[in-house]
Amino acid sequence: MALTYRMKIAGLERDLPLCPLNDELSIGAFVIFGDCELTEACAREMLKRAPEFDYIITAESKGIPLAYEMARQIKAPKWMLARKGIKLYMRDVIGVEVRSITTDHVQKLYIDGNDAELMKGKRILIVDDVISTGESLRALEELVVKAGGNIVGRMAVLAEGDAQTRSDIIYLEKLPLFKSDGTVIEE
Repeated sequence: MALTYRMKIAGLERDLPLCPLNDELSIGAFVIFGDCELTEACAREMLKRAPEFDYIITAESKGIPLAYEMARQIKAPKWMLARKGIKLYMRDVIGVEVRSITTDHVQKLYIDGNDAELMKGKRILIVDDVISTGESLRALEELVVKAGGNIVGRMAVLAEGDAQTRSDIIYLEKLPLFKSDGTVIEE
């Protein structure tokens, strides 16, 4: 039987599958894809805590439904996406490298030049599903700065590991780390 961790997120209970990173350490997999009820609830709770902003940006791919739903709830005409690859329609692309704990290789994130132009001088809110090591967050920050945007906040549904102690991140819940047998590693 697969190990899971039950937690309450934005007032809803969910069982997160535990996934081994190595022989001693596992993480709880928070997958918001396909869970409309959870996506709506998380977006609503995050918007209550968000500073004033002009645009939301997230990284492909797990932050997409969250950023979309946050923008939809406030009737924002646009939100921005940092893509993992350059698409044919993208022009004057800005890119940075990132290494995430959930991928086994260095990735790149790119924003379209039109989005970069819109960000210039604007208040930008960075949104993600989970912040752990902060590497994806760092890459998004670098993209916003290169575009000339002003970062007004960093938000996530869950903070894991060292991210829980950062004073510059707003998050809904703490996601613990786990031993290989599924027991919580106490901080």
